[in-house]
Amino acid sequence: MAAQSVPAEAPRDCPLCPRLVAFREANREKFPSYFNGAVESFGDEKARLLVVGLAPGLHGANQTGRPFTGDYAGDLLYFALKEKGFATGTYDKRPDDGFTLKDVLISNSVRCVPPENKPTPAEINTCRPFLISRMQAMPQVKVMLALGKIAHDSAVKAMGLKLSAYPFGHAAVHTLPDGRTLVDSYHCSRYNVNTGRLTTEMFLNVLDICRERL
Repeated sequence: MAAQSVPAEAPRDCPLCPRLVAFREANREKFPSYFNGAVESFGDEKARLLVVGLAPGLHGANQTGRPFTGDYAGDLLYFALKEKGFATGTYDKRPDDGFTLKDVLISNSVRCVPPENKPTPAEINTCRPFLISRMQAMPQVKVMLALGKIAHDSAVKAMGLKLSAYPFGHAAVHTLPDGRTLVDSYHCSRYNVNTGRLTTEMFLNVLDICRERL
């Protein structure tokens, strides 16, 4: 599957990953009011900052159809983005809350919700062409923020670069061959926050780094 022939967004009923398709179908029976499909990116198509996450959460984006909307990770992410001037409006955990991103677009390494929030390596690889196309559709992007190691690895591979040359680390800043910058953060998940691995201050600091690089 050549990236050039792939759209930047997966179709809602994307058929490419059998395990994820089966999980989606099961969720449609369990949670018929949920979005239950491949979740499109959200934000400013002309953004200079591209945030790359992991995958939709079962009761978050898989429910609402908007990245990070409805789960704890979104509470921190959207609070921080507004705090640093990347958003307007009031985030209310629903896609029609009027919350608007400015100069930032949020996408995911895997567009469909995986069981236990854990996509397989094969599923990450299968979904990567959508991320590649998303990047190609936004040549104005200057900074990419990877939330977690899986997002970091997928972004590096999407650019055709070697992981060994760009090791993941919280607040790590990587200058890429094309002049863009890749910034890393621990994922803003409830687990990372509850265990103290990631604090609000740490996450706000990462967004400061992104702002400085724009």
